[in-house]
Amino acid sequence: MERKPLDTLISKNGLWVSRNGHLHGVKNCETSQKYIRIEMDCGEIITVRNSRTSRSARALRNHKFHKPCKRCRLSDDRINEFSKKISRKDEAEIKIVRSFRLPPEKPAETVNVKPVATVETSTNATNIHNESRAGMTADSSTYHRSASKHNTSNSSPSKPNSNSNTKAKKTAFQPQQPKSKKTEFTPLQKNRILSLLGPGEMISFSKEKRSFAELESTLTLQRKKDIREMYEDSRENLLGKLERTITEFFVDMGFLEVKSPILIPFEYMERMGVGEDKKLSEQIFRVGDNMCLRPMLAPGLYNHLRKFDNVLPDPVRIFEIGPCYRKESDGNSHLEEFTMLNFCQMGSNCTRDELEYLIKELLDFLGIEFEIVADSCMVYGDTIDVMHKNMELSSAVVGPVPMDMDWGVNKPWIGAGFGLERLLKAKHDFKNIKRAARSESYYNGISI
Repeated sequence: MERKPLDTLISKNGLWVSRNGHLHGVKNCETSQKYIRIEMDCGEIITVRNSRTSRSARALRNHKFHKPCKRCRLSDDRINEFSKKISRKDEAEIKIVRSFRLPPEKPAETVNVKPVATVETSTNATNIHNESRAGMTADSSTYHRSASKHNTSNSSPSKPNSNSNTKAKKTAFQPQQPKSKKTEFTPLQKNRILSLLGPGEMISFSKEKRSFAELESTLTLQRKKDIREMYEDSRENLLGKLERTITEFFVDMGFLEVKSPILIPFEYMERMGVGEDKKLSEQIFRVGDNMCLRPMLAPGLYNHLRKFDNVLPDPVRIFEIGPCYRKESDGNSHLEEFTMLNFCQMGSNCTRDELEYLIKELLDFLGIEFEIVADSCMVYGDTIDVMHKNMELSSAVVGPVPMDMDWGVNKPWIGAGFGLERLLKAKHDFKNIKRAARSESYYNGISI
């Protein structure tokens, strides 16, 4: 049988079965692409997902409900029309399911019984068993007399108040104290808790005594408080603030800010040495046959260097900050949409010392610790990597390089590229780079 969507079932019946099994009349029903807003005759308004397999859809499809809503005042005809497809068997099952309730558990009663001596014969053991069963319903004094009579017939009776028998009594009749359970978290719960931790906060799941619900509630309230404090203090987004800070720094250093197109010809990437047979080409977001979203800022800077040559005073200094896109794998330091800073200088004084000086001035200005190591890459060959702990902040190059002639650049140059999200991650000790990115889940590293 075809499973019709929920909005179709509501329109067909003009009724709604709530979660507690009450049958309501539907006064108004509005449907969006994914949800349904239902206004009932009793005035209640709810919004639900337009599903084919939900509990409500099954109830409407099978014409099952517990009882009609009193405030909706449904007529008997509407109720009978809706329930006419219910068989007697189904109706009985519904009544049983709805009316059955487990009685509340009562604490176990401790029966005060005088200790009984150990009996070796099978006959006496049977008598003890029978007397015990009778003692559960008889008066306690009767039970004690029965036990005393049995002790008299025993060849070696025990003293009623002996310490050994008292210990045996406690073992036999006193309930054991429940052991304290260790709080355990599922992998999904751990990920949820980690996402709610603020910058610099840590947690030991092995030592945590609070339940998941308690811990989640506490962290959620704290994050709301953090957001309100941010609103009162600065109201600046950290990524936007960092971009403005870096812009101010390079403008003061004599660099010209440029803005290049985000959508570029794929031919630019071929000039950068990223052809169809290169691994990097698989990371590029293609748009149509000939265009792509830029995975780097270098093509635009190459074009600006060529056009500003012999126009601006020597050396030509430019920089750009803007979004780039790559099909990156998931990780703590990779994003598919990220923000790049590239600065370059062409002409005189384009040495490694000058490049390292500019890098040091920038990172000292931002308050980020770093070290410089030698490396190489597919595009530029030998490079200088700027590292913060185990994370790469920048890749820098001292030109010229062979591909310069493809861009019409024939002078020495130096340049470096930084990921702004990585700079934020290093500066604020974010556990995941997504906390620093453009996001609808985090604001300034705080879960929202």
